[in-house]
Amino acid sequence: SVQLVESGGGSVQAGGSLRLSCVASGPVYNRERMYCMGWFRQRPGKAREGVAVVGNDGVRRYANSGKGRFTISFDNAKNTLSLQMSNLKPEDTAMYYCAAARDAYCWLLGDGYNYWGQGTQVTVSS
Repeated sequence: SVQLVESGGGSVQAGGSLRLSCVASGPVYNRERMYCMGWFRQRPGKAREGVAVVGNDGVRRYANSGKGRFTISFDNAKNTLSLQMSNLKPEDTAMYYCAAARDAYCWLLGDGYNYWGQGTQVTVSS
């Protein structure tokens, strides 16, 4: 199996920054086998939505809501997926989840992801 553990959430004021991290581990974890990893979020009262994803070919996709403010990256040496978020807005308040796709899928819809973390809460106050 694959374990994904997120960290880095917290409470910030609007305009602030946070960096989320997701460490991947497990007896069968092998980054090369994970076709794609990404960040998703669920805002209060809303459905889960994709935030940003990165494929093992380096291709990145961002939701419009985060373009220009969020940057996704993966550190192969540390098996760590990161999301640098800047200029945060109250509407970014959500539970953020890390996900990994084993198969050839790297889009912002969550259905194609095989593994999920427990989430880390981000709260942005105005």
